[in-house]
Amino acid sequence: MMALMVHLKTVAHLRGKGDKIAKVTFRGLSFYSRVAENCEEVAHFNETFRWPIASKLDGNEMLEIQVYNYSKVFSNRLIGTFCMVLQKVAEEGHLELTDTLIDDNNTSIKTNVTIEIRYQPMDGMVGVWSDGDFLDVPDDRDGTFSFETDSLLSGQSHGSGTSPGRSLHGSIPTFRKAGKGVFSAMKLGKIKSSRDDHKKDEPAVLDMEDLDKKAMRLAGMLEPDTISLASVTAVTTDVSNKRSKPDIKMEPSSGRPVDYQISITVIEARQLIGLNMDPVVCVEIGDDKKYTSMKESTNCPYYNEYFVFDFHVPPHVMFDKIIKLSVIHSKNLLRSGTLVGTFKMDVGTVYSQPEHQFYHKWAILSDPDDITAGCKGYIKCDIAVVGKGDNIKTPHKANETDEDDVEGNLLLPEGIPAERQWARFYVKIFRAEGLPKMNTSIMANVKKAFIGENRDLVDPYVQVHFAGQKGKTSVQKSSYEPIWNEQIIFTELFPPLCKRIKVQIRDSDKVNDVAIGTHFIDLRKISNDGDKGFLPTMGPAWVNMYGSTRQYTLMDEHQDLNDGLGEGVSFRARLLLSVAVEILDTTSPEIISSTEVQVESVSNISESATGKIEEFFLFGSFLEATMIDRKIGDKPISFEITIGNYGNQIDGVSKPSSKKKKKDGENEEEESELIQNSSEDEADEDGDLVSVSSTPPMKPVITDRNYFHLPYFEKKPCIYIKSWWQDQRRRLYNSNMMDKIADKLEEGLNDVQEIIKTEKAFPERRLRGVLEELSVGCSRFVCLANKDVNQAGRTKLDRERLKSCMREMDSMGQQAKQIRTQVKKNTVRDKLKLVQNFLQKLRFLADEPQHSIPDVFIWMMNNNKRIAYARIPSKDILYSIVDEETGKDCGKVKAVFLKLPGKKGFGPAGWTVQAKLELYLWLGLNKQRKDFLCGLPNGFEEIKATKTGPGLHSMPPVGLVYDMKQVFQLRAHMYQARSLFAADSSGLSDPFARVFFSTHSQVTEVLSETLCPTWDQLLVFDDVELFGEASELRDDPPIIVVEIYDQDTVGKAEFIGRTFAKPTIKMCDEHYGPPRFPPQLEYFQIYRGNCTAGELLAAFELLQIGQGGRVDLPPLEGPTDSERGPILPVPLGIRPVLSRYRIEVLFWGLRDLKRINLAQVDRPRVDIECAGRGVQSALIQNYKKNPNFSTLVKWFEVDLPENELLHPPLNIRVVDCRAFGRYILVGSHAVSSLRRFIYSAPDKTSNNWATAAKLMNGYMVLTNGGPQPRSSPSLSPRSFSRPAGDIVVNMDGDPPVRKMDTVVKLDAIEEESDKDKKKKKKKKKGGMEEEDEPDESVLDWWSKYFASIETLKEILRAQEAAQAEAEEREDIEIAAETADVKPDELLLKGSKTKERGKEKKNSKDKRKGQAADGSERRPVKAKVDELVVYNKELESEYGNFEDWLHTFNLYRGKAGDDDEHALDDDRIVGRFKGSLCIYKLPVSEEITREAGFDPNMGMFQSIPHNDPVNVLVRVYVVRATDLHPADINGKADPYVVIKLGKSEVKDKENYISKQLNPVFGKSFDIEATFPMESMLTVSVYDWDLVGTDDLIGETKIDLENRFYSKFRATCGISSSYSVHGYNSWRDPMKPSQILAKLCKDGKIDGPHYGPGGKVKVANRIFTAPTEIEDENGLKKQTEEHLALTVLNHWEEIPRVGCKLVPEHVETRPLLNADKPGIEQGRIEMWVDMFPMDMPAPGPAIDISPRKPKRYELRVIIWNTDEVILEDDDYFTGEKSSDIFVRGWLKGQQEDKQDTDVHYHSLTGEGNFNWRFVFPFDYLMAEEKIVISKKESMFSWDETEYKIPPRLTLQVWDADHFSADDFLGAIELDLNRFPRGAKTAKQCTLDMIRNEQDLPTISIFKQKRVKGWWPFIARNENDEMELTGKVEAELHLVTAEEAEKSPVGLGRNEPDPLEKPNRPDTTFLWFLSPLKAIRYLVCNRYKWLIIKIVLGLLLLIMVGLFLYSMPGYLVKKLLGA
Repeated sequence: MMALMVHLKTVAHLRGKGDKIAKVTFRGLSFYSRVAENCEEVAHFNETFRWPIASKLDGNEMLEIQVYNYSKVFSNRLIGTFCMVLQKVAEEGHLELTDTLIDDNNTSIKTNVTIEIRYQPMDGMVGVWSDGDFLDVPDDRDGTFSFETDSLLSGQSHGSGTSPGRSLHGSIPTFRKAGKGVFSAMKLGKIKSSRDDHKKDEPAVLDMEDLDKKAMRLAGMLEPDTISLASVTAVTTDVSNKRSKPDIKMEPSSGRPVDYQISITVIEARQLIGLNMDPVVCVEIGDDKKYTSMKESTNCPYYNEYFVFDFHVPPHVMFDKIIKLSVIHSKNLLRSGTLVGTFKMDVGTVYSQPEHQFYHKWAILSDPDDITAGCKGYIKCDIAVVGKGDNIKTPHKANETDEDDVEGNLLLPEGIPAERQWARFYVKIFRAEGLPKMNTSIMANVKKAFIGENRDLVDPYVQVHFAGQKGKTSVQKSSYEPIWNEQIIFTELFPPLCKRIKVQIRDSDKVNDVAIGTHFIDLRKISNDGDKGFLPTMGPAWVNMYGSTRQYTLMDEHQDLNDGLGEGVSFRARLLLSVAVEILDTTSPEIISSTEVQVESVSNISESATGKIEEFFLFGSFLEATMIDRKIGDKPISFEITIGNYGNQIDGVSKPSSKKKKKDGENEEEESELIQNSSEDEADEDGDLVSVSSTPPMKPVITDRNYFHLPYFEKKPCIYIKSWWQDQRRRLYNSNMMDKIADKLEEGLNDVQEIIKTEKAFPERRLRGVLEELSVGCSRFVCLANKDVNQAGRTKLDRERLKSCMREMDSMGQQAKQIRTQVKKNTVRDKLKLVQNFLQKLRFLADEPQHSIPDVFIWMMNNNKRIAYARIPSKDILYSIVDEETGKDCGKVKAVFLKLPGKKGFGPAGWTVQAKLELYLWLGLNKQRKDFLCGLPNGFEEIKATKTGPGLHSMPPVGLVYDMKQVFQLRAHMYQARSLFAADSSGLSDPFARVFFSTHSQVTEVLSETLCPTWDQLLVFDDVELFGEASELRDDPPIIVVEIYDQDTVGKAEFIGRTFAKPTIKMCDEHYGPPRFPPQLEYFQIYRGNCTAGELLAAFELLQIGQGGRVDLPPLEGPTDSERGPILPVPLGIRPVLSRYRIEVLFWGLRDLKRINLAQVDRPRVDIECAGRGVQSALIQNYKKNPNFSTLVKWFEVDLPENELLHPPLNIRVVDCRAFGRYILVGSHAVSSLRRFIYSAPDKTSNNWATAAKLMNGYMVLTNGGPQPRSSPSLSPRSFSRPAGDIVVNMDGDPPVRKMDTVVKLDAIEEESDKDKKKKKKKKKGGMEEEDEPDESVLDWWSKYFASIETLKEILRAQEAAQAEAEEREDIEIAAETADVKPDELLLKGSKTKERGKEKKNSKDKRKGQAADGSERRPVKAKVDELVVYNKELESEYGNFEDWLHTFNLYRGKAGDDDEHALDDDRIVGRFKGSLCIYKLPVSEEITREAGFDPNMGMFQSIPHNDPVNVLVRVYVVRATDLHPADINGKADPYVVIKLGKSEVKDKENYISKQLNPVFGKSFDIEATFPMESMLTVSVYDWDLVGTDDLIGETKIDLENRFYSKFRATCGISSSYSVHGYNSWRDPMKPSQILAKLCKDGKIDGPHYGPGGKVKVANRIFTAPTEIEDENGLKKQTEEHLALTVLNHWEEIPRVGCKLVPEHVETRPLLNADKPGIEQGRIEMWVDMFPMDMPAPGPAIDISPRKPKRYELRVIIWNTDEVILEDDDYFTGEKSSDIFVRGWLKGQQEDKQDTDVHYHSLTGEGNFNWRFVFPFDYLMAEEKIVISKKESMFSWDETEYKIPPRLTLQVWDADHFSADDFLGAIELDLNRFPRGAKTAKQCTLDMIRNEQDLPTISIFKQKRVKGWWPFIARNENDEMELTGKVEAELHLVTAEEAEKSPVGLGRNEPDPLEKPNRPDTTFLWFLSPLKAIRYLVCNRYKWLIIKIVLGLLLLIMVGLFLYSMPGYLVKKLLGA
């Protein structure tokens, strides 16, 4: 064991007097010295520090010593630093020196330090500083190193006593140095900064007693409290340097199917592109499609439809499924409709969101056929993905009126830009090699006989899936080494919302194609979205594919593995591919606009592109093969190791048939031929022989009933394989470095959690150490990773990944340093969370997407059949000359457990170990192989192969013979186990443990019927032979495996679970005594598959048997228990120290006992047992009549360990006493941790001032009920001048008023001022405050409910904002401290970037600000009293109401083997109610002396009696949300059923048709008798016309616990007291009576009502108003307000105070047994209980749903203008339109109305004077119109729909013979629409475009509005254009007003409108032709006609001229 020792003697020439402390650092590990107190000139430390080191000391390494001024309060000040390079020490091994320190500025100061350094290398000086001597170094006790880096577990769990030095192995970063000079320079450079590291660090040393404790802990004398509870790290901590950690969890979890439920709500769509469309939304997940209903003629349809998809598939199959939302236009039965746009996202993206959901987000639609087009519209939806056991928090759904800021709420994960661009994803497939046979050879031989040629038996092609599309390459006929050179091109938006590309090699076959191998490319790993990020890129690189074994069988049982499900068990092939992404410029003209997948060919790729081919050498040695499953049979067994196809002898290389000559080293095949023909003695240039890949077969030997082992003893078989791969080790090295940092971090974090869990001291120190290690590791990574940069075959991804990893690691190191300075005792937990994020990030970074060397498989072969395997990643065993880069298992002995392949490994078969190997592996370049044996345990000789040859010396051995053998005795102290898995049908087990060590095994005795066996048994293994050197074995013992079984009377014992442990070792020359011996008991976690199955408390020691034989060993006490026979108990020094405790048990009653073997339980009794003692309850004589116990309290005394963590579990069993003295076990419960029941006497000394102080911090918060913060109580300064600590709580501070509710004032004075305000308001008409404060009569329970929900939302929003701000603040601080910027400056920077984000929000706020225009969403609310809406069960808020009465579930039956044990519900056979109290004897006198102490009740004083009580239970069911659809149409018809005991209330006739969010609004009264009827079940059923009704879901409430709870959950206390109206007091007891009763029960003084509205309770004084108004408005004096104030602040009362349950509504999840663990919806409800012996309560509150109010909307269409002209005139060709206007409110079919037609408008002007009348029912609170209609002709009843109030007006062009043409439309949301323009000119598109910025009005407030609004449509380029304007008047009247002043439709009576004045031409020309002609002629063509007439005259004249001219001429000529 190498070690470096530093003896720090003195520090001299110090200035000033004070305490000094020194810190010595080597290889990143620091030790602190003790504090030298009050030293003046010289500080004498005289301490020795020792670093055990794993790698040789390098001459360039540094030792650093820092001396500080120590301060208890402030941080330590650095005096100076001493640094030295250890070159001399490395050479000579010893050095003494005195040297000066240097200060921060690197100048030397006077102070000097004297040290002595010794270095003990491997050889030689072992005797000088052996570990034993080290323990006795004087003064070392104080010099024990700082606890920071003491890896808790390595120091102690194993150690239970390795020397302090050794225990550090886990945490010393061992560095081998890289560049020599560079490095020392770097170290020196770092000295300067070290000051900053320690600025804020308080020293690790506190005071002396503390140090003593620590020294003891480290030295191994563990105090009882330091034993860790079972921990994952117990065995895995890497204590040694020759062994690596075993993997504890056995079962592969990935391929197992799980339940998922995906719920999608499509709410509405907006801005769909297209004219007058009828849109339908199609929701598609994988292959399942569902459609919404069709909405007609609208571009913004409102659906609000809910869809649920259920899946049962493995997780990653689920997460790769694509969710596709598409909008289809005019789809019907006959035609499929045209696609408008789609949106795609994979399920994994949704699942990775917070709460696994997107809520109310807008999905952007894009057109897959035309990528040049922009956004095609938006769909608003909720998407949630629930796995088993996830619970989804839905925001409250009461009134969804949030204005929709579409751009601000896009359906995209954080950090993805809203404007995504189209991109091309190029996946290039070059070639593959090493494919397996995919056909039988029989056919091939037949073909060969006929055709005469030999064919390869596989026809491969590659198929790539991405984002729901797939593309495939061509098929390469019969080739084991196909070359494709093709690229598959996907076009998808970037960044894509699909995380993985799936690449699959498939075999083309006439019948069906099968997968050969599958590989997934995770886009997150091949890209980086940061500022300095890069687009996805990969390769060209080889990816390895794994799957089933390579033999070809027709039905491959492991075919799933080839499809990528589960862990591949064999190498299948490797594929050369590359991925690239190009962002498209969609504006360029030559772009292909479709997104179809394209396949093109690409040019070949050069050989060297993927790296230089190197020869690799893999060596393995099998040191032990044990625990071989006996089912395998006793045929000889051998082990085969393969890497790729190398070494695979059965089904390895398929030789390609073509005999083309290969270039040298090009291909594996020619090497593989060498492997195959191992018969010829071919020798390589090294003279090596061919590989030996499997061990010689050997017959197994029996170990015990279940297992064999192979008798390897001193002969250890070896294998070696040579293989040729591209040299891409750099990738693996970087991965390894990050993995090692991550492993160390994980181990450290586990330690910290352990310390917190076991409540040990100083978790913050350990966390600081962890962060120190992390930052050192990160900086090491940064200097090591940047090597081999120009190596061949480096791809773009390699370079980019290196850059981003370096950046990440660098910043992580900085942050770690940063956080380290912030770790304080109170921040440990928060910082722990931050650091856990680092861990995830590290693991993510370490996963290398580009493979190089394939994984190594170890197969156990029996009879040439493959039985079981293990797969080891090649990077884990890869060798590097740099220590950090070496794989974690390289050159180490690793315990490997073999498992069954594929699905066989699921479930019980997979938990049994097939074989356990102790295996040594080494993989590296052949040229580096000289020290491939150096990690093996020493003391062996090599056996070479028998062949002789020239190069024999360099041959690897085929076997090793150990000549060194040590003999040991193993003592396994098996004390007890707890919380074991229930393996029998009784719900218990009969456990025994089997301990395996090397080839030996022994069992403990069987203890029957228990889950918490205390075996208390010592198992002794004599003569255990281990091979190797003694000293090495001491450091590296093999692990011990403990398996726990359940003994069955018949058949084989059943496996319960397994755990691993390392023994503490004593060599024969060591002394058996403290600190290491005797070892301490520890907890080990027991695993069953991947689940935990209990904990084992045990200790193991391994004692070397020396020359003297066993006599020298510490003696064993003989068997003392005569009755237990020769069983040795655990010896005294090891078993825990016991004390006397008394356990008091409160027996209350039994509930819900199920039948046992079909017989009812009649006379049950409860037996309590703990540590062998116990007590029985009284017998319940008749369970049916009264299931409570007659005797309430019993006790028993028992000896328990003083250390609470070691307390045994307490068992509760219920037995049924049958006739003839038979007892039958009903069920049992084990209380595994008694901690919460331990009683500690209350501290009498602390006065109640503590609470007062809390109050002053605003710690307790006043609320209107409910735990939400409102206003802090103002403590009046007078309070402290009062006598005896009275505290005044003043209730009259004016708390801040929030938007929705004004807090209720409790002062009379205030009320009057309100009255004045009212009067003022009445005068000030107009403006905003038209609405008066609502009248009491208008307010109802729902007003209260909605106000409260608004408050709940506000509070949630505030919390989110606060949280975001806090996080940001923290980020900024961290950033600031790492960058040395003041936080404020950064805040400025931050705020700038945020301003951009705020602009959007500001526009919203502006809107809110313009409240004067009536644009505020709601009027300022009146003062509505509120209740508390809990968005969870009341129980979770009040600790299940188990304040004194606990409920223990009784289990029976075998536990299920599902992944989570949470599903034990079906095993529950009943519940025991009671409680426990445990205290040490003797108990103090004070308690028993108190007044009224009842000795029979023990510690359970003042508990109510448990006689039956009659209670009136009143259940209020408000509503249900998100119910799971129960009918085919995707809806349900829900109704409520309430069960309590025998009574059941079905509300079947009031079912609500086709609703998934029904509002029930009902109350049900049931009379019940506790305890017989105490479990209330509220279920929601689905009504069916035929057949039985289905249960949708139910929730169960234990009323009894609520009834008896001190939180007083019988009837919630409201926030204010009134005697009438909507808020009248519900409880039959008035507040004053309740208060008096509470004071009496709690034995407190009070209440004393004083004058002036004050009341005094205990020593608190409360003030409140004292008057109340009755129905008639008269004022009366009352004390109720005062009493209520006290009740609302009862938690402030000392000693007995607690939060009383306020008036509330709770939200409970509905569950269904068929779909365990998945919510089926939620129900909002509350329960009131009134004892029947009290006065009867008043009638139930009326919470029936608000009836919608009838309104009538009258719309007058006066005129239109500038309507575009559509028609061309047949004769004149001029443009005109025949205009009419259509409008509707509820939907086009329901109530569309048309005006008459204004024919032939030539200017786009139309005059109508036409009135539409729309009656509708409206819910004010929800802002929805309610429609009831039958869904189809077949519907049984009407369905109620709620739709937003939107008025649609459209302008059309009427055609006679063809369909009318749609011209334009406008949709006005009646709650918020833009004010109309005064004139047609002012009416523009901007009214719609800039809707956000314009003031909006609500017709419900304005009542009457007139103005011009634009009609819009979209043109071909999807731009909005103005197609007309309409002048309309909207008038809203209530139904009553409408009756008083009725109006007619159109222009009819009553109140007719006058006829419009239309120009005459609008009449058709054939009706009055003359008029039309006159108009036509006169107006437009006047001049034209004149011109034509003149022209005609001219023509006539010319014609006449020509006609008469000849005759005339003749006449003239002839002179006639």
